Order: sequence, then C-alpha cells, then structure tokens
Amino acid sequence: MLDTKGFEIILASGSPRRQDFFDKMQIPFTVKVIPVAEDFPEKLNGVEIAQHIVRQKSEPFIKTILDKQLIITADTIVWHKNQSLGKPKNIKEAKKMLNSLSNSTHEVITAVGFLQKSSLEIIYEVSRVTFVHLTELEIENYVKTQSPLDKAGGYGIQDLFGLQNIFSIQGSYSNIIGLPVAQVFKKIKEIISKN
Repeated sequence: MLDTKGFEIILASGSPRRQDFFDKMQIPFTVKVIPVAEDFPEKLNGVEIAQHIVRQKSEPFIKTILDKQLIITADTIVWHKNQSLGKPKNIKEAKKMLNSLSNSTHEVITAVGFLQKSSLEIIYEVSRVTFVHLTELEIENYVKTQSPLDKAGGYGIQDLFGLQNIFSIQGSYSNIIGLPVAQVFKKIKEIISKN
C-alpha cells in the first residue's frame, strides 16, 4: 500500500475502470463525483479538449478542498479525423463511431488533473490505436451487448471485441482503458514527496 504521508486522495471519477486501476496501484482513495457538463469550445483540438474537461471536473472542488487533499480528475477522448468521439449517446451513434474507426488509426487521449489547495496540474497521454476492417455484423453484435455505451469512441480495448479487432497500439495500454497508470502513479508519488 502506498504511504500517502497524510494525504487524502480523492478520485473524482465514477468510472469503475479507473477505480480498479487505483485499487491495483494500492493507493488508498475515496471516490467523490460532482457531475459537470462535459462540453467544450469548438475551436479546441485533441489534447486541449481533454484538458478543458479535466479543468471543468476540478472546478467544483476548488472552493472546498482542504490542505493535504489531492483530488484527481480525468477525461478520455477518442480523436479521429479532427473530431472528438466521446461516449455514444445511443446504439445508433455507437455504430456510426465504430464504422468510422474501422480500418483506420485514431488517438486515445487521457488528461488527468491533480488538484491541491493551491494548484492544479494536468498531465496527458496519447496512445494510437489501429482497427482492422470491421464488418456490419461484428459492429451489430458488439453494440447489442450495450458495452460501447459507456466508453469513449464506443469501444473497450479490454472487451472481446477490442481483443479481436485491434490490430496494433502505440503507447500506454492502460491509457486506452481510461488512465495512464504509470504516469499517474509517478505524479502522485512526486506530489506526496514534495509535501
């Protein structure tokens, strides 16, 4: 178990995958989610979008954060053909996303915010994912499982669908699931050791 040296670590994310990563890193943490609108100005691109949403997610905590608290927020987007693909709103949108990702390469971008009483630091990671050609039947069968509906880009690399259809990845695997684990662990240790 990581010695947090009196720091209270709060994960501001309802994602079961992110919570699971924190368990696996053996970081003592609590979960507190304050829902915010995840919108962004149209002029933003890729990394800027994820960073903007992380700032929005951190904002509600700024007035109430205490000394020795570290609030961690995160946002993952899929960036493809100069477009941000968030979580699909419905099955029709999930199918459209998967069709566009078929037989091409996209970026998965996760920004992670580390909010302390006097500062907000944001790191980000970019991974590149290439899909094989996806048939209509494969897409149809996958969306029937409902799994794509809570995932940016409409897929999970850890799902059977991801295992069978992702041809290659460059960069952090855990980032594609929703958290660049090694980078986050390193930053948490750095913040704890400075205080």
